[in-house]
Amino acid sequence: QVQLVESGGGLVQAGGSLRLSCAASGSSFAINVMGWYRQAPGKQRDFVATITRSGTTTYTDSVKGRFTISRDNARNTVYLQMDSLKPEDTAVYYCASGITSIRVISWGQGTQVTVSS
Repeated sequence: QVQLVESGGGLVQAGGSLRLSCAASGSSFAINVMGWYRQAPGKQRDFVATITRSGTTTYTDSVKGRFTISRDNARNTVYLQMDSLKPEDTAVYYCASGITSIRVISWGQGTQVTVSS
């Protein structure tokens, strides 16, 4: 089992920035794809960004050019740099590991990001 712990969420004004971190522990040797999802109240949990061990990234259209995902393989940590934040980015952000086109193996507990206008 892989445990994922997010940090870095908080309250920020529109146009501001936050950097989320996700530290993975446990049996992480087989994890190729890690990433971030988000869920606003009353809405489904949606894909935000993914990154492979080799550094290939994928983003949902709404965050392209504003968010940057990265990872430190030696520390088993994935990051999400969020710039030019908008109120519609407000959600609980979840770190995920073992991502494929059809499933996610492990989830973090989530960290709240609130963007005020």
